[in-house]
Amino acid sequence: MQPDPRQLFDGIAFSRHHGVVAAVSGGGDSLALLLLLQEFLDSQADAPALTAVTVDHGLRAEAADEARFVAGLCASRGIAHRTMVWRGEKPATGLSAAARSARLELLAQAAQSVGAGLVFTGHTRDDQAETVSMRAARGTGRGGAGIAPASLHNSGIWFVRPLLACGRAELRNYLAKQNIRWIDDPTNDDPNYERVRVRRSLTPEGVAGCVAEADDVASERRLLGTRAARLIDDHVRQMAPGLYRVDPALVEDTDSAGALYALRVLAAMVGGASHLPPENASERVFAALRGGVCATLSRSVIDYRSSGVYLHRERRNLPVRMRVRQGMLWDGRYRITDGDGLHVAPFGGVARDHPAEADPDLPQDLQFAAQFAEPALWRGDALIGAALDADGGVKVGVPAPWATLLPSFDVDVAKALIRLLGGKTVLALP
Repeated sequence: MQPDPRQLFDGIAFSRHHGVVAAVSGGGDSLALLLLLQEFLDSQADAPALTAVTVDHGLRAEAADEARFVAGLCASRGIAHRTMVWRGEKPATGLSAAARSARLELLAQAAQSVGAGLVFTGHTRDDQAETVSMRAARGTGRGGAGIAPASLHNSGIWFVRPLLACGRAELRNYLAKQNIRWIDDPTNDDPNYERVRVRRSLTPEGVAGCVAEADDVASERRLLGTRAARLIDDHVRQMAPGLYRVDPALVEDTDSAGALYALRVLAAMVGGASHLPPENASERVFAALRGGVCATLSRSVIDYRSSGVYLHRERRNLPVRMRVRQGMLWDGRYRITDGDGLHVAPFGGVARDHPAEADPDLPQDLQFAAQFAEPALWRGDALIGAALDADGGVKVGVPAPWATLLPSFDVDVAKALIRLLGGKTVLALP
């Protein structure tokens, strides 16, 4: 069946953007994405400008030639093209994960440079099935939702995957009918890679089953997030910078699954963790809280008092003093947007002399514990003040655990965290 550009792109709010980026490696999936997207945009009035971006990871000698191939195809079709190169030393371990992160960063940089708020990638139905199958082998629960239709990168750029309903063969047939050749990356046929082995093992029925399973898990994940968001809105308040009070009613709520999920999300946010805490550990902490016992989870101290349950960042493993870089994510919790020539570090012990504004009835030990781990701006050894002050350099965007990448599955609960923090970030799906 021929892919229909209107079905793939009609629901996307292109009118909100001046430009869009297509990530194009030269493979069949990404080339099909590029041509389908161009076909759709050409049919629209006032369509945003399209730029194709190829990432050269510098890991294969052929990569530069592949980028030139894509550039030539784009030139023949009147599409702007850029090549982004991953420079610098490559890690000795975890190379695949590092390459994926670098690709996201480079694509986001390219999008920012051309004023694009959307980056389209060519993930397919087959990619979804392979991802779900690999995660199932590791016993990952939430990960069973697979690849999200869209993900927000660093609170600013949406990565959109419109081809998740399309099969790889279908896209190659589309290219073949237009006499467009594509490049097959040799690593896509190398059985040393887990994904290649999984791909070879999946039958058409297996692909269909994995995709259906992903759809079911994704629906459950969205619903659970909506329930947790309601509980956070109803039962959690920010009492001072870095200090949050949870009404014990949340712990006793009849929606125990929603309440447990809310606790996991809160612990990750307060601790600046990039992932939710493990479900088993969270269940033990949740049970302890129901018995009035204090605990720690994902670098968060969960302190049970007669006036409520309080969360703040624990004092261990805080960042060392570092020079401010614009847009840096500090401790996984705060994005530093200002402070040229300054350093950022936790208040530490001087927090006693620089208390934040808070309810005078709050226990002073809790206020100090929270302020201890909050970011302060320094010039040499001189404290300038809290980075969170009105004149400081912190922007409240999407908080942890989604500060770097927010899957569209989790938008509702992320919105609840933004409301809790008093942020101004507006999350609108693309």
